[in-house]
Amino acid sequence: MNKMSSRDYMAREERYGAHNYHPLPVVLERGEGVYVWDVEGERYYDFLAAYSAVNQGHCHPRIIGALTAQASRLTLTSRAFYNNLLGEWEAYMTRLFGYDRMLPMNSGAEADETALKLCRKWAYKVKGIPRNQAKIVVCNGNFHGRTITIISMSSDPDAYNDYGPYTPGFVNIPYNDTAALENALKDPDVAGFLVEPIQAEAGVYVPEDGFLAKAATLCKKYRVLLIADEVQTGLARTGKMLACDHEQVRPDILVLGKALSGGTYPVSCVLADDEVMLTIKPGEHGSTYGGNPMAAAVSMAALDVIREENLAENAEKMGEIFRSEMRAIRSGMIETVRGKGLLNAVAIDASHPVSAWEICLKMKENGIIAKPTHEHIIRFTPPLVITENQMEDALTRIKKAFRESGV
Repeated sequence: MNKMSSRDYMAREERYGAHNYHPLPVVLERGEGVYVWDVEGERYYDFLAAYSAVNQGHCHPRIIGALTAQASRLTLTSRAFYNNLLGEWEAYMTRLFGYDRMLPMNSGAEADETALKLCRKWAYKVKGIPRNQAKIVVCNGNFHGRTITIISMSSDPDAYNDYGPYTPGFVNIPYNDTAALENALKDPDVAGFLVEPIQAEAGVYVPEDGFLAKAATLCKKYRVLLIADEVQTGLARTGKMLACDHEQVRPDILVLGKALSGGTYPVSCVLADDEVMLTIKPGEHGSTYGGNPMAAAVSMAALDVIREENLAENAEKMGEIFRSEMRAIRSGMIETVRGKGLLNAVAIDASHPVSAWEICLKMKENGIIAKPTHEHIIRFTPPLVITENQMEDALTRIKKAFRESGV
């Protein structure tokens, strides 16, 4: 039997799969570190890293070792029974991030849903908001997942069109607007403020310095829970273990996912103190896979890699190089270069005849894979293990692609 070509693989997905994604036309079969290879053997720098899930690099041997070792012993017990690793993982996480308790889930969306449920429980059990009246403030441009409840707070028509009726209880305000935030928090029925420290999916929008710190102060003033969605910004991506760490902000509820497993297994969690976490009683929330021993083993290995290989520090250094080099390109095509650490974006002038998608296709031809977000923005988020030599080589290829696109 002849080996299938990339075209064959893509045609098969198109025929049998749902059409809910528009992938870059590359079929990957192997990865190592910052590199991936397609089915024809072509090598690429991965400048998406599975939307920041592969911060530690593809197939990190330490994480794969933890995964395979645990897979041969015990994979799943459900929470109907104890397992020997969950408590160790919970202790690890609470000590590392400084919270009383952890609640494990699987996907980032599940973790965000868990945070919303915790916030509402706290609103009724602790703050004393009348039942079913609690409100949660969110920001325009947010992206917290794809569930019905989460898209109910979205300001993106592609996310919410034709999925109604929508879940009530959310108040939308502009991102990076502390005046609007304070005005919303004055409502005594507001229980929480859910925010991304940097709006990654929206196009890597970085708020002004001090925004998070001011938001935290306002939340304390009005007795509202600050909920930080660090699913994409956390775990060293922005040059600190958490993006909140740039302003020494400790959210009341912390949401983590993606790189929590180094891209090997769906793992997410929520961290909070007793006053919030213990409002949920046995039987009131759960997940069959949440807290399974595979997740525990993989997550501890993934976090050890981040800490012991100094990936936050490397992200800070490599991010400075990336933004400096990209800003040095003199082109009317490039509207702005923005980001923090290795969470970066290049916005293309919407009036330019060459689209962000076409530039991504040209980058693919030059050995770089990345993806547009919101039509005219290209997100650049390579694995945090990238070296300076690799970054310089990748930048040479990216610049070449921009030149060939009409810079």
